Amino acid sequence: MIHDAASVMQACDRLAAISARSDGIERVYLSDEHARCHALVAPWFEAAGLTTWQDAAGNLCGRMEGASDGLPAVMLGSHLDTVPCAGRYDGILGVMIALAVVARFKAARHTLPFALEVVGFGDEEGVRFGSTLLGSQAIAGGWNARWWGLEDAEGITLAEAFTSFGLVPERIAEASRRPDALVAYLEAHIEQGPYLEAQTRPLGVVTAIAGARRFDVECAGHAGHAGTTPMTMRKDALCAVSEAVLAIENAARKHSCVATVGKLDTVAGAVNVVPGLVRFSVDIRAQDDTLRDQAWAEITAAFESIGTARRVAFSNRETHCAAAVGCAPGLQNAIARGISSVTGEKEPLRLVSGAGHDAMAMANLTDVGMLFLRCAGGISHHPDESVLEEDVALGIDAMVATVSALAETDSV
Repeated sequence: MIHDAASVMQACDRLAAISARSDGIERVYLSDEHARCHALVAPWFEAAGLTTWQDAAGNLCGRMEGASDGLPAVMLGSHLDTVPCAGRYDGILGVMIALAVVARFKAARHTLPFALEVVGFGDEEGVRFGSTLLGSQAIAGGWNARWWGLEDAEGITLAEAFTSFGLVPERIAEASRRPDALVAYLEAHIEQGPYLEAQTRPLGVVTAIAGARRFDVECAGHAGHAGTTPMTMRKDALCAVSEAVLAIENAARKHSCVATVGKLDTVAGAVNVVPGLVRFSVDIRAQDDTLRDQAWAEITAAFESIGTARRVAFSNRETHCAAAVGCAPGLQNAIARGISSVTGEKEPLRLVSGAGHDAMAMANLTDVGMLFLRCAGGISHHPDESVLEEDVALGIDAMVATVSALAETDSV
């Protein structure tokens, strides 16, 4: 049974072991690893006293009734999928902490004025099909029918993957919840950043989640022989993109954003060929959507200017757009009080999440709140991801205190 920090850490280790590859952990949506994960974790849900099921989107769900059957629920959870070469705590830790919180209330025979639910979302990272938050979007009623045609690297569509996994695409609406069915959504997550550790604090309160946009960009020049094409006659797409990458960096700094070119491919590149076609990605995020969009406008203007000067053409396609999301003030305060009750801090650190989370989708359905746990070096999306067992213990206690506070007020 997942009931304390030690069992939470052991559970994360076991999940890592069943998804281990030669280069790290990988568990993507609707894969064999996803199925093995549910086979391992579902009994842990049941041991915590939860009625357990896999929903129509492939999310793992569990419910413990409150003072009477059918009450609206406080939902706790995070995601069970990973990026490639992942660490063992991103997402997974939040699900295991949620189970420990439920086990605590079950053991205390504490009657709550709401139900408790735990969810392990099947897809948050968007690794396999390129569109993020698929699991939480389904629960929040935000499923987009255009997603059925998305393909993975092997050409398998999302609709085909659903069927292979044993799900029925036509039943996807059954995963969605009504707003009146939930009181709130609470998520514990590693910070994935350096601020808590820098201030020697184990836990923090998330105030907002940065809005993000992602683009696939293409720069078309003209390929030529590397030995015979004069420098003055070249339409070198890679040289143009090199300027563009620096323009992206400069725009992000100017507008208080973060922007990243994480993928870059010289198409049909060779050592003796002037690059004629380059494709790259842009990920741009900010707490303020207006600043983010201003930065993107400046970036596209730079593409045009560079393209004109170098006689190449830039084009782009937006692949993801998520508005910044604020955490509910009442939940922020409840989490802050929960942290103070276990750490003794008068005022816990409040911080913005630069990373996206399932809470972004859930905010379209109900109030959301997030608790961050310190992680070593701020490292995440990497096998070196690490947390302290004592921080996990504090995180469980703080979440129990938060849920108890909500029970006392029956209002957020």
